[in-house]
Amino acid sequence: ALVGERRSRVALCGHNDSDNGDSMDVRSQVTADEWETRVNLAATYRLVAQFGWSDLIFTHISARVPGGSHHFLINPYGLLFDEVTASSLVKIDLDGNKVMDSPHDINPAGFTIHSAIHAARDDAQCVLHVHSVNGIAVSAQRDGVLPLSQQSIFVLASLGYHDYEGVALNAEEKPRLVANLGNKHFLMLRNHGLLTVANSIPDAFLYMYLFETTCMIQVRAQAGGGELTQVPQSIIDGAMAQAAAVTRGAGGQLAWPGLLRRLDRIDPSYKD
Repeated sequence: ALVGERRSRVALCGHNDSDNGDSMDVRSQVTADEWETRVNLAATYRLVAQFGWSDLIFTHISARVPGGSHHFLINPYGLLFDEVTASSLVKIDLDGNKVMDSPHDINPAGFTIHSAIHAARDDAQCVLHVHSVNGIAVSAQRDGVLPLSQQSIFVLASLGYHDYEGVALNAEEKPRLVANLGNKHFLMLRNHGLLTVANSIPDAFLYMYLFETTCMIQVRAQAGGGELTQVPQSIIDGAMAQAAAVTRGAGGQLAWPGLLRRLDRIDPSYKD
């Protein structure tokens, strides 16, 4: 029923199978590694929608195309995140120009942020940016993320902040954004949202799960009205080493197969 519901939504929006691209045609034009990246990135868009982090069509997740060509995949502007498929993703270069035919445009504000990070960091295989309600709420707080939960210690161990400069269309903002991120995995965009960077799509998603959960817990803890207990800095300092010991790295690779199984049970069309 959910699959049928999705197809009805797509039809109502004016998108049909040809609009989203012929999956076999796209698959025949790309390498096996690129197709796997496309499937994982499309899955990430679907998961972001499921977890309630999407802002209709107005946020972005990008992934580097394997092979060293400095090409990237990003969402087709106008599709809801639960409509994105592997074949509908748009392949572009660092300047946002299409390098493969697509009927879709991309959000120029989206790739201003993503291109800056991909260009500055070779390890930025995936850049995930959301406008989640809890994330924006905390980004508007002067003290930002507080050490209130176990989730927060992993965020605070690798967190940067970037002040709001308006809608991200100005190329002059790029060096400031890159400097504020540095070599960290988490970036809080003040009054704007959350961003994670990782050397794999699964880890970028897991980082965002931790980031958004941290913000949700903080907002709820503050709403309780009682005095809050904070985690000591000494524990935060050792957080990443503790995480690596428990999860064999960031943990994304452990959680990812289960997340894909969940998607497959609900609607496997992200693989198209």
